[in-house]
Amino acid sequence: MKEAFKSLDHLMMLEAIIETSYDGIYITDGQANTILINNSYERITGLKRENLLGHNMEELVRKGIISQSVTLKVLKDNASYTLHQQFNTGKCALVTGTPFYDSDGKIQLVVTNVRDITDLEALKEKVIKSKKENLKYQNLIEELNKQIAGTEYIVAEDEEMLNLLLLAKRVARVDTNILINGETGSGKEVLAKYIHDNSLRRDKPFIKINCGAIPESLMESEFFGYVEGSFTGASKGGKFGIFEAANNGTLLLDEVGELPLAMQVKLLRVLQDGEIEKIGSNKIIKVDVRIIASTNRDLQKMVEDGLFREDLYYRLNVVPLKVVPLRNRTSSIIPIVEYYLKEFNKKYGLNKKISQEALKYLYEYSWPGNVRELRNLVERITVTTVEDVITKGDLPPHITEASHAEKKSYDKIVKLSDALEVVERELLLKAYERNGNVRDAAKELGIDPSTFVRKRKKYI
Repeated sequence: MKEAFKSLDHLMMLEAIIETSYDGIYITDGQANTILINNSYERITGLKRENLLGHNMEELVRKGIISQSVTLKVLKDNASYTLHQQFNTGKCALVTGTPFYDSDGKIQLVVTNVRDITDLEALKEKVIKSKKENLKYQNLIEELNKQIAGTEYIVAEDEEMLNLLLLAKRVARVDTNILINGETGSGKEVLAKYIHDNSLRRDKPFIKINCGAIPESLMESEFFGYVEGSFTGASKGGKFGIFEAANNGTLLLDEVGELPLAMQVKLLRVLQDGEIEKIGSNKIIKVDVRIIASTNRDLQKMVEDGLFREDLYYRLNVVPLKVVPLRNRTSSIIPIVEYYLKEFNKKYGLNKKISQEALKYLYEYSWPGNVRELRNLVERITVTTVEDVITKGDLPPHITEASHAEKKSYDKIVKLSDALEVVERELLLKAYERNGNVRDAAKELGIDPSTFVRKRKKYI
């Protein structure tokens, strides 16, 4: 009697263990009749035990209650069997059937273990998706590299710039006006040159003029030229304007937001009619010029403020292109550094390398002057570094001390020239950021616009 109770206790303990298992358990006898199912099986499969207990597996498969039966496969092959199965609950499971034999070697029970691998499958899908996206991105890089083969001045390893170049390539062959917007030094001129080089005008002139660097009094003569004797000091024989110089080619109007309203009217007339008049002449000259304008200002806001003509804005903004600042495409920083280091090594007959520590500081810096600032810095450290390896110590203070940018005093003595450079650079950048244009920024600092442009180029 005690042995019977002991066996009963063991059976109840076994059932309790099976019931608390996180895996689903499904047990049949040697004839595939269902004799035991635990709660986890119901949870994973969505099937209820009252619809399964006492039923034969062949019947359950025939009625479509169970799509596949591991039990029947085990009984047929007389061996363990595993398969992947998805249930109506949306869960995926690894289903393994294992035979248990009696003393005569016949299958007495088939125990099926159902392990929920839904999270694992989801992770697998994410990995596959990530690989596909990475492959797509690599294909994009390869495709663009094929398209820009021979364009040595373009360095792009980030998706934003790659997509921008693909768009620029598409619109290059369409003779329409383009407005490029982006921060100072972000590569607007490089993008304009790329568009010209991929256009049908590639063998014609590419002329760039900085609208913010021309004194207002000289602007009309620079744009349209003049005839001999048109005003005191006019050159003998007159002068070609930039529209004549760019005829049949491309004209880049850099910093177009700096144009005074009076000059905007004249520019609009040229864009509408394709005609110019030199100063001092009544003769109409036909010009065929593709216009690319660039700015770091919000022209639409300037239109709202009455600082930029709305009709000119829409004439220029046929195809808008936005250049992303370097701080937002950090994956391109190191490739750009390596590109320019190679370029300046070749130019100056050097063999400089750059340490990983120095690269780390360059990577983490915010680059307010964007690619132009980075290019100028690489040239500077390439030619001034004594040793063949450029280290952190060769970088200027505003790079290595960037994390302490808010600090206004020095904890240690530095060269006065270095300190003055840091202050001058900060004042130039802040004045331009606050005023939004060269003339007002120069006026605030008490210097000429041309001096401001020259000094700013030194740092960006």
